[in-house]
Amino acid sequence: MVKYFSVFFVTIVLLLAGCGSVPVTGRKQLNLVSNQEVLTLSLQQYSDFMKSAPVSTDKTNTALVQRVGRNIANAVETYLKNNGYADELSSYSWEFNLVKSNDVNAFCMPGGKIVVYEGILPYTQNETGLAVVLGHEVAHAVAKHANERMSQQMMTEYGTAAIGTALGGASTGVQQAAAVALGLGSQYGILLPYSRKQELEADKLGLIFMAMAGYDPGQAAAFWTRMSQQGGSTPEFMSTHPSDNTRIQQIQRDLPEALKYYKGGSGTTNSGSAKTSNKWSF
Repeated sequence: MVKYFSVFFVTIVLLLAGCGSVPVTGRKQLNLVSNQEVLTLSLQQYSDFMKSAPVSTDKTNTALVQRVGRNIANAVETYLKNNGYADELSSYSWEFNLVKSNDVNAFCMPGGKIVVYEGILPYTQNETGLAVVLGHEVAHAVAKHANERMSQQMMTEYGTAAIGTALGGASTGVQQAAAVALGLGSQYGILLPYSRKQELEADKLGLIFMAMAGYDPGQAAAFWTRMSQQGGSTPEFMSTHPSDNTRIQQIQRDLPEALKYYKGGSGTTNSGSAKTSNKWSF
C-alpha cells in the first residue's frame, strides 16, 4: 500500500512541477524536460542534418522561404513580448532553410530551426500558401511540442515510479527518451493520438500566426485540400497526423478565431513548379 502511495505521490509532484501552458490556446501541457536540454540535443541533430542536406540553389524560392518565415517569426515574437511571454524569446534563434528535394515535407526543430523541402512548393503555390506551412512549423516551436513529446515518452518508457530517477540524471533520461522506440501498445494507445492533437493545435496556432503576419488564413483550407489530392493515406488511428478531412474540418472551425488577428496586407508570390507525388509528412 505504501509503495502504491509513493508512486501516486511522485506522479502528482511531477505533474504539478512539470505543468506549463501553450501560448494563445492556453492548453496545459506536461514538460519534464528543460529547454536547454532539448535545445542542445535538437541543435546537434539539426547541425548534422544541414551538413549533409543538399541546400537549394533556387535563390528566388530560398529568399521567399526566408522572408515569409521571418515575417511570421517577427509577428509571433511581438505577440509573445506583449502578452507576458517575453522570457520565452531567448529560446528562439529562427532559421529558415530550403532543401533541394522532391519530398513534400517541412519540419521544425526546437528553437526555431525550420527546413522546407522544394517538393512542397507546388502545393503552396504562392506566398500565402507557404505561410500556411511556415505558420504550422513555427507553431510547433512556440508550443514546445518536442519538449512535451519527450516528456510523454519519458513517462511511458520509464514508468511513473522511475521518473524521479530518470530526472535525477536528466541528461541521460532525456537522451534515452529521445532515442528509445516505444512498444506498439504505448505507441498507438498514447503517443500517436496525442501527436494528432498537437498537429491540430499547430494548425490552429499556424492560422493565427500567419494572420498576425498579414497573411490571409482563409486560404489555409485550400492548401490542405491540394495536399490531400496526392493520393494514398495511412489510417488515422495509426498515423501521427490527422486525416485530411479531419484537418480541413478543424481548420474551418478555427478560422473565425484566426480572422480576428488578420489585418490583410501580404502579397502572393508564385513559388510553384511541377507537382510531385510524394505523400506529405510534416
